[in-house]
Amino acid sequence: MEDIKSMEYDRLQTVLTDMGEKRFRAGQLYDWMHRKLAADYGEMTDLPLSLRSRLERDYPLTVLQTVQVQTSRADGTQKFLFSLGDGELTESVLMRYRHGISVCISSQVGCRMGCRFCASTLDGKKRDLRPSEMLEQVYGISRIVKERVSHVVVMGTGEPLDNYDNLLVFLRLLTEEKGLHISQRNVTVSTCGIVPGIYALAKENLQITLALSLHAPTDEKRRQIMPVANRYGIGELTEACRAYYAATGRRITWEYSLIGGFNDTLQDADALAALARPLSCHINLIPVNPIQERNYAPSSRAVVEAFKNRLEKNKINVTIRREMGRDIDGACGQLRRRQMQRDAKG
Repeated sequence: MEDIKSMEYDRLQTVLTDMGEKRFRAGQLYDWMHRKLAADYGEMTDLPLSLRSRLERDYPLTVLQTVQVQTSRADGTQKFLFSLGDGELTESVLMRYRHGISVCISSQVGCRMGCRFCASTLDGKKRDLRPSEMLEQVYGISRIVKERVSHVVVMGTGEPLDNYDNLLVFLRLLTEEKGLHISQRNVTVSTCGIVPGIYALAKENLQITLALSLHAPTDEKRRQIMPVANRYGIGELTEACRAYYAATGRRITWEYSLIGGFNDTLQDADALAALARPLSCHINLIPVNPIQERNYAPSSRAVVEAFKNRLEKNKINVTIRREMGRDIDGACGQLRRRQMQRDAKG
């Protein structure tokens, strides 16, 4: 069965006209789903009851059910655990900034990339999320907090470029002027380094921000914590980043999780600067979020500051990501995994 909330506008028009409806009904339905964020066909009061009944029968509306919400006492960050239609779980994070509300969403149920410091990958990948299931993380949070989301980051559970086709539809629906119309420049997609996906994304005529999870300045170190590095080396990654920047004019962000005693020396900073300087990359330093299943610990504040200062002396644009949600299962995959463990115990 085709998922109606994953349909782009032209496809929705075709479906409704094939049902014998006037073309303008597609605009009404699209507006209810993607701008008014209706959670039920019953809310769509300007659609005929006969049409609503037929849609309910033939095209059940994808709406995620809220399983759990955690709120940080430290900074108000909220972590949402949602149940999908097949009972699988996904999670999202709401972060409040001066510039507005940012939501970090998941793109898959689980992840198969195997990054050693990430809880998302511990149980492997179950399946890809459909465009509607990615959208519903944004829509569901908007309905719950009754506020407009201004920024979206695809950086939760899963590798977005491993779910490429669904990701593209999601991005178009999210930024479509008939829907929420979130600016493409306010959307970030993060990848662990799927090189063919980066080249493909560069050709899509999008103005989103691409974030590369680099996390080590050499292939040797990167292979120790990121299995994807066994397939795509740093040389290939930097060439892909150069091609993306040339095609889009959008500066790439490199995410770099600082792991105490592993990738946080001044020599690491110098090596990272040498990679980033020719590409004009922005580097986002992230003290690694500890998870109980791994023994990685974040670098000390003094080491983080020294690393940042060394990059700045090398003329690299760098920020330290504000630590948010540390007291509420803040790392990707933690909340879902805790719920799965509770369910397994009965």
